[in-house]
Amino acid sequence: MGLALAPATMAWSQAPVAPAAPTPTVPVAPAAAAVPVSKSPLAEAINTQGMATVGDKAALRRQLIRAQVLLDRRHFSPGVVDGTTGSNLRLALRAFQEAEGLPVNGKLDAVTWQRLVAGDPAPVIRSYTLVVEDVAGPFAAPVEPGDYAAMAKRPNMTWMSVSESIAERAHMDEKLLIAMNPGAKFDAVGTELLVANTVRGELPAVASISVDKKSGALRAMDAGGKLVAAYPATVGSSDMPAPSGTWAVRTVAPSPNYTFDPSRLTFKAKGGKSEKLTIQPGPNNPVGSTWIDLTRDTYGIHGTPHPETIGKAESHGCVRLTNWDAKDLAGAVKQGTKVVFRGRSA
Repeated sequence: MGLALAPATMAWSQAPVAPAAPTPTVPVAPAAAAVPVSKSPLAEAINTQGMATVGDKAALRRQLIRAQVLLDRRHFSPGVVDGTTGSNLRLALRAFQEAEGLPVNGKLDAVTWQRLVAGDPAPVIRSYTLVVEDVAGPFAAPVEPGDYAAMAKRPNMTWMSVSESIAERAHMDEKLLIAMNPGAKFDAVGTELLVANTVRGELPAVASISVDKKSGALRAMDAGGKLVAAYPATVGSSDMPAPSGTWAVRTVAPSPNYTFDPSRLTFKAKGGKSEKLTIQPGPNNPVGSTWIDLTRDTYGIHGTPHPETIGKAESHGCVRLTNWDAKDLAGAVKQGTKVVFRGRSA
């Protein structure tokens, strides 16, 4: 097990077209074996943290990190692991409680905590040692969101830094990763880091998907109607709402490209650009590292270059997940999987 993202070879445009020819993928680091973490007082404290007492902010933060990782590993995603409370964590807790037959309140109460911890005793923090592929890049300078003209000039939409790469592959907020590793040399091979141990098991086959536009929740069910996964999502906006009704998965494209086609889209590129632009694959592509195409033209479920914004920023009508959640879901759906949009955008 490790932090590496699986490589993929198919490119896809947001405006659905026939699958493109294989596209060179962005280099990703291989998995690295876990090393003991008991020598780290911080790792030990998080891995063994129990219910925090009222007023102990440090203990609460450790408890929240542990809970977020445990939920993530069960496919009840809290979004980025950041050690804070919020709507994404509440959605994950509600999904876990429902799946476990517990009272559904979205709170990390004692009963929920005990069930969460008892069901998964593995450490939530592990060590990861940077290897050559981690620090070699290539890396790119930041580009402003919506500046599709600048993006289209790039050979790929690779990572912007080692810390961004490691944080995403560990499903972490980049600021938390840096805070947990003070003084770490992210550009040096051999640097040992503490990271979230978010390696997931395989998601069972998904027969249907429900997207709640108001709460920003995507839920996946198996053929028997059992809830098997839940992810926080950014679902459209008041200006560009997501579709309503029942649709289906048309195809799945890992490592998609993105076509900005003003004749088919309702929003403009930065600077008022109106020409058609193609942006190459990569984790920082506007639709992230995975595209799940729907039978409603130009709409899909996809990743994002900004996982910390999931559930907090608006989308252009599609369903936006973290890159790792989009990949998780994509591996369990197939052509014809039902996708139902419910409610209205908040």
